[in-house]
Amino acid sequence: MNDLEKPDLKSGVSFASIPDGGKLLGVVDGEEVFLVRCGAQFFAVGAYCTHYHGPLADGLVVNDEVRCPWHHACFSLRTGEALRAPALDPIQCWHIEQVGDKVFVKEKVVTAAPRRVSTTVQPSSIIIIGGGAAGLAAADMLRRKGYSGPLTMISADNAPPCDRPNLSKDFLAGTAPEEWIPLRPPEWYSERNIDLVLNSRATSLHTKQKKITTEDGKTYEYGALLLATGADPVELALEGATPSEILYLRSFADSKAIVAKATSASQVVVVGCSFIGLEVAASLRARGIVVHVVAPDQVPMERIFGSRVGAFVRSLHESHGVVFHLGETVRHVDGDKVTMTGGQTIEADFIVLGVGVRPSISLAEQAGLKMDRGIAVDEYLETSAPGVFAAGDAARWPYPLTRERIRLEHWVVAERQGQTAARNMLGLHERFEAVPFFWSQHYDVAINYVGHAEKWDTINVDGDIEKRDCSISYERDGRTLAVVTIFRDLESLVAESELERLIRG
Repeated sequence: MNDLEKPDLKSGVSFASIPDGGKLLGVVDGEEVFLVRCGAQFFAVGAYCTHYHGPLADGLVVNDEVRCPWHHACFSLRTGEALRAPALDPIQCWHIEQVGDKVFVKEKVVTAAPRRVSTTVQPSSIIIIGGGAAGLAAADMLRRKGYSGPLTMISADNAPPCDRPNLSKDFLAGTAPEEWIPLRPPEWYSERNIDLVLNSRATSLHTKQKKITTEDGKTYEYGALLLATGADPVELALEGATPSEILYLRSFADSKAIVAKATSASQVVVVGCSFIGLEVAASLRARGIVVHVVAPDQVPMERIFGSRVGAFVRSLHESHGVVFHLGETVRHVDGDKVTMTGGQTIEADFIVLGVGVRPSISLAEQAGLKMDRGIAVDEYLETSAPGVFAAGDAARWPYPLTRERIRLEHWVVAERQGQTAARNMLGLHERFEAVPFFWSQHYDVAINYVGHAEKWDTINVDGDIEKRDCSISYERDGRTLAVVTIFRDLESLVAESELERLIRG
């Protein structure tokens, strides 16, 4: 629909033309506005998500919230506030006026500051260890909720928190410029009095004294602490390979290193058919580079998606020219020659290893925190040490739907945990009950996943996987645990909402 076909909401629309729960995309003074009816009340908000500009009119309205169809960000229709990641910034709101049987969208609402927390819990200072998704989201939420005390982020990275999902997708493919990658500009931290300490690794934590020491000998005291240490790539020693021939992808610097190598490369070997490995493969193919994927798996991503979706992912990549060598590993590297265990040799300008990550837990282990294949936290994301919280890839928490403890390496999960941990550091005592969500991009196909199913006994497919139009549910004992969708964004949102309902009873 072009702008000429969109109704002028300033001129008014009929009350009866929009049913309860109905949505209408229109314009006000040349700006697209999304009008929603909830009972007898109307809301007018910005038409696009502040994360990746997803069209909110195609999303899901739940009570007085709207959820983005692309990556499941959630906004308040009343205030525009970004309630849940991955969006961190609010959407605009407009005043509404009802006259007779018509609804008119008037002027913009002056953006109000987010509601401040009314609590007696105000830590003397807060330290966040980690400069990833969870750490940035926590810092943002702390300031949004009115925490005004000293706030320090200590990151081992040499760059400020960045849009990590983009590192294996658009940026690596060459379709996203470097300036898009930082999550916040430098002035954002100074304006909010956030002390961002880069190139600094915390080496010791003393929970009784409430102190952190970094590798350069500096000591920081805290009133509350968030461990958002993330995960580190699994490294493999490939016989004959030099460090310059093997690249990993975790940080902004890693992605830039691959881009630099790719500018003069014609053929690359990717070891591993994980999400990162295959997204790297897709991005390098977008640059015209021949890609060979070597992995011991028989079916890509079978452990996560099952064999049918895994086979679809393989065929999708093969249709774009990726060559798979499954059931094999790299036996030896000699210059630009990579020899596999089956004896075949491939020429490669460089090798990218994408064989998974391990939680970064050495600091927590040194401090004597309770561990469980990650940093063990309770339903409030607090560790075994009072006042010390953990969020993101390193945290293992009790998932209420299955009553099992899980640890996930998903961007949106990490951000939402950071937000919940921040509120709990301010005494809100909020359980982390969010349904896990992630997306994986392969060429022009996005695969959305809501829920969590480590094991299942039934997979139900609605639609056609090969035609890229499907919804797939993963069930155990007759209960749906997770849903994968391809080009059914609204169904993904509905599935997420239904799983939330099950969690909350």
